[in-house]
Amino acid sequence: MAIIGSLIKGAINLKDALSPEPNHEESQQKVLQELLTIASGTEFGKEYDFDNILESKNIQEEFANKVPYFDYHQLLEKWWGRVIDGEPNVTWPGSPDYFALSSGTTGKKSKRIPVTNEMIESIRSAGIKQVEALSNFDLPASFFEKDIMMLGSSTDLQEREGHLEGEISGISASNIPFWFEGFYKPGKEIAKIDDWDKRVQKIAENAKKWDIGALSGIPSWMELMLQKVIEYHGVETIHDIWPNLQVYTSGGVAFSPYEKSFNSLLKQPITIIDTYLASEGFIACQDRPETDAMKLITNNGIYFEFVPFQPEYINQDGSLKQEAPSITLKEVETDQDYVLLITTVSGAWRYIIGDTIEFTDVERAEIRITGRTKFFLNVVGSQLSVNKMNAALRVIEEKFNIEIPEFTLAATRIHDEFYHHWYLGSETTIDNEMLAKELDEVLKKANKNYKVARSKALKGVKVTTVLPIVFSEWSGAQKKKGGQVKMERVMSEEKFATWEAFISENDPK
Repeated sequence: MAIIGSLIKGAINLKDALSPEPNHEESQQKVLQELLTIASGTEFGKEYDFDNILESKNIQEEFANKVPYFDYHQLLEKWWGRVIDGEPNVTWPGSPDYFALSSGTTGKKSKRIPVTNEMIESIRSAGIKQVEALSNFDLPASFFEKDIMMLGSSTDLQEREGHLEGEISGISASNIPFWFEGFYKPGKEIAKIDDWDKRVQKIAENAKKWDIGALSGIPSWMELMLQKVIEYHGVETIHDIWPNLQVYTSGGVAFSPYEKSFNSLLKQPITIIDTYLASEGFIACQDRPETDAMKLITNNGIYFEFVPFQPEYINQDGSLKQEAPSITLKEVETDQDYVLLITTVSGAWRYIIGDTIEFTDVERAEIRITGRTKFFLNVVGSQLSVNKMNAALRVIEEKFNIEIPEFTLAATRIHDEFYHHWYLGSETTIDNEMLAKELDEVLKKANKNYKVARSKALKGVKVTTVLPIVFSEWSGAQKKKGGQVKMERVMSEEKFATWEAFISENDPK
């Protein structure tokens, strides 16, 4: 009998039973008040008169009226550039010990996002909440004695001018609690290897030494790691190496595109738990098995606001217009996409994180990620968001019995006429024209705006299939392999031309 596992599970169950569900609206009001109070003496707090906001009868409304929206580049230009240069007390008291290097799916180079000690504690606290939520899943006591494979970026952080830099997963892993180190795999030495391929090779070589019960990481990179382990040991599934594997915590992207290909690597089903860890903070995690939606962590140093994701509020480049209205958690509704804004203990203020979300349960504050603001394809009025693209591809997978874990597309011009050109990562031999015709029909049926666009400026759809591995090789060529890297789903014409040149040289299909 797993005695230690039973004790751990019992302690988790007891804590969960004694911890009441927070009032999410009240928690958010309290978080905002604390953030404004702590930062009132900073240069940012003085600029936007936080002391005056705190005296208002409606702090949330006054905060929204006085402080503008900021994307990364706006914050960097006026505020975070000074933080990076070492100036203290700019957007948060003191100076941060860490900077998270964002993989930057839409930017040309990595962003450097301040990570304060308060944010490290916030991420650690959210991780504990996630572990506590396991009590809601039907897991045996023995599970709580197994190892956890965390496939993030390198923990070998780079020292620069008095602080450390790395991706957020590497920063988080380098700050794991001492009591967790015995469960953490691949362990500190392997986790420090910066080269992703070499790190995965070491994981494959050591895989049989570990009794892995849970996996954690980005789906695309997790799949590649599992494939490498399976190939190295000459087995059929990952359960032939790790028979006690029962849980996978996905993060940052929708798992549904990877579901078919991921399951093909397993001998038996495992529990999938979604989490939402971004470079800017740990935002949400799934805490019950009845849904794949994630609960916003509303009492942990992050204040949330929401802008309805409507075309009239979004600039052509995917940025948010300042006149767009924002609402609080109290005002949100289900079945509506929102641009997510966060204000955090790392000195991000009304920050446009770049993701769009929808609420599945307002009372529980449960959400799903639906896409990226800059992956919204509306060049000719088609109004395609990533969730609509994903949904269409799941229909295509079902119809043709194929797997399409990766894709990207762009609105391209041929003789001054617009086409949507899709690249699908799939090993299928089905004719591209047949896939294009079916994809076009599925999108017409599911999206009236797309149907209207197809009758006017959008002249057609093109599909090119390439092997899924090409997408990871593209990321590697962009020096963005592994860690928190996510494939860009919508490209500009300029970027798409570079992509197509890469494909012509590297697709072995």
